[in-house]
Amino acid sequence: MRKKTAHRKPGKSAGGPVRIPDCKNFTGYKPCFPGEKCLEKCADPRPYGTKILIVNLEAMGNVLVSTTLLPAIKRKYPASTISWITLGNAARLLENNPYIDNVYIWGPESWLRLVALKFDVVMNIDKSVSSCAFTMAVRSGKKLGYGLNGNGQIIPLNTEARYNYTLGLDDHLKFRINRKTTSQLLTEAMGLQYKRDEYVLRLTQEEEQFCMKARREYGLPASRSRAGGVSPLIVGFNTGCSPLYPNKKMTVEQHLVLVEQLSGREGVRLLLLGGPEDTERNSEIARHAGDKLIGTPTTGGVRRGICYVNLCDVVITGDSFGMHAAIAMKKHVIAWFGLSCPQEIDLFSRGVKLVPEGLECSPCWKRECPFNLECIQMIDLERIVAEVARFQMSINSPRA
Repeated sequence: MRKKTAHRKPGKSAGGPVRIPDCKNFTGYKPCFPGEKCLEKCADPRPYGTKILIVNLEAMGNVLVSTTLLPAIKRKYPASTISWITLGNAARLLENNPYIDNVYIWGPESWLRLVALKFDVVMNIDKSVSSCAFTMAVRSGKKLGYGLNGNGQIIPLNTEARYNYTLGLDDHLKFRINRKTTSQLLTEAMGLQYKRDEYVLRLTQEEEQFCMKARREYGLPASRSRAGGVSPLIVGFNTGCSPLYPNKKMTVEQHLVLVEQLSGREGVRLLLLGGPEDTERNSEIARHAGDKLIGTPTTGGVRRGICYVNLCDVVITGDSFGMHAAIAMKKHVIAWFGLSCPQEIDLFSRGVKLVPEGLECSPCWKRECPFNLECIQMIDLERIVAEVARFQMSINSPRA
């Protein structure tokens, strides 16, 4: 009589069920450490704890702001594994982040992998159809932020997210009444305790070394030291902004006025900052300014751009990614505003905001201006020069 073949159930070995370690290092493909028998004993246990996925597909500046959530998440979930899915151009901003375990780049491969996993908490920061639809597809015991209803409409998923949700639908509330920063709005929307946590952006050791090398090449001091004299004040001009909102930047002529006035100050060195979209514009500024400022490369990638921001003591900027990079690197920021909301930006007591007074159309968040860009024309250049001088005096005073 023919014997029946015993079929093993999935997940079972000849000796019984396979014990899968609760360990972040374990992949199921090969031993985490050579020679170790992971299924018998874990050599370096790293339990997952609460598994959290952050969905964040917004612009790079918004991704930097969203990193302020991370300390609050760890306060609420000390034992946790944090994964983050974002767009490819923003993923590099999350490198070397001590809070994040996994970074996924938005695309089919990441979608397939993440919908196969199971999370304890999903936090969707974005109010966009793509991120909301993806959030609804991910398996999770708890979903926070924003999702889609059966009609494809964006909805808040938890009570705490309702205020920020309403803010996007009510211009009067957003422009005139709200006084909360974006960081506070996001933190509270995710049901977390707000403690004014700062951005989390860390340079790698290689990037720190690159900054030191760049300082030597540009003839800048290696560090700010008051021993035996006063170090030069390094002032950076972040000239550009996202192509989506081209009216967030000064004119070339305004930059040249500032260069002329600041280059004449004793103990001030000027740097030109910007990304690929600013290459032609920065070249024009540098051509007119001559040796009054130092031009930095615009096409080295986002991490190199941050390194050049790190060379500065002060950054003069509009509301753009460069402003957020300067905030993240803890620089003194002089930021001017026109179409965006200054109350939503936290400089963490390191800088000043210049806001057009008596301009009823500001803020507006319009991509095209029907009023001849009054908010740009009203930028107080004398105030900017005065603020640089004030900061220079403060850091060079004996009590600083």
